[in-house]
Amino acid sequence: MNPAKSSASIAQSADTWFKIDLDRKCLKELLRPSDFEGWKHVVIFFSSLVALGAGCVYLWGSWWFVPIYFCYCILWGGADAIWHECGHRTAFKTKRLNNFFYPIAGFMNNFEPVRFRWSHSLHHSHTASIDPHDFEVEGSIFWKPRSLLAFLATFVPGIGLVNLHRSLHWEILQHAFGVHTRVMRECIPEHKKSACVNSSRLFVLLWCSIAFFSLAIGSWLPVFLLLIPKFFATPNLVWGLTQHVGLKENVKDHRLSTRSVRLNPVISFIYWKMEYHIEHHMFPMVPSWRLPELHELIKHELPEPVTLFEAYKEIIPAVMKQAKDPSYHIKVALPATATSAAAG
Repeated sequence: MNPAKSSASIAQSADTWFKIDLDRKCLKELLRPSDFEGWKHVVIFFSSLVALGAGCVYLWGSWWFVPIYFCYCILWGGADAIWHECGHRTAFKTKRLNNFFYPIAGFMNNFEPVRFRWSHSLHHSHTASIDPHDFEVEGSIFWKPRSLLAFLATFVPGIGLVNLHRSLHWEILQHAFGVHTRVMRECIPEHKKSACVNSSRLFVLLWCSIAFFSLAIGSWLPVFLLLIPKFFATPNLVWGLTQHVGLKENVKDHRLSTRSVRLNPVISFIYWKMEYHIEHHMFPMVPSWRLPELHELIKHELPEPVTLFEAYKEIIPAVMKQAKDPSYHIKVALPATATSAAAG
């Protein structure tokens, strides 16, 4: 694809987001999804997961199970990226393939399909917004840990098992019993709430089935392989939390509320190129595998993507400052070639 000229514009209205206008032909090409790319990713992902799962079965009961299971959990967490792309309907060109893999990947990461269909839509239309409330950044940009230790504790594998009352499991249980949580009240349309309840009940039924199957065969292995891997996929947070943590909330410029990072090929595969996160928020219908191309076209308007080390070099001091001053945020330096930032 030939490079395209881009021009940035900021509307005067406070309700308008900072926008980069791309050449229409160029954008049309970028927006084209691919069944081949979708199948390539999910086949490699699930075949690798099955291989690691087989290793876990073979090594069950030995200490060698621990490192293999840890790798299994990290890869399992990559279902988040499949859920995400299928939710945007950009993983595959064929709509029914997106719809098929969306709930499967959602179950793997406790992303109940109806709730997250609507909350993720709001996340993109009102990123890091206070009103309406962006529920998907509650664990990042809105989260102000009481201390650095509280922040670092989130990366401890299995820590979620002691915080079930704040987990998506608890939210799904509430929805399954018909409780209208805040996210249901504010995000989900009235005519979709019953679908959310029914979907949540299906999740709970699957959880119980896995637990009962484990009891029936007298082994915890099904629980470890199918029910709790997400609790041990905390290393995925190392790159996942870089998306928004420490940045400015309630601002209509994705460059100020979102961060792009540079990852190695293995992590980039697990994350399915979502490290290009500013680019994704600016053009959410561009398939993730085309985000590197998009980056090359608009990089003169964006902050330079940073390494994970560089990201946490600014995130950790920001977390410490926010513990004392919740209004603190990292001031993003835009390149000299960039259009000035939009007002908050």
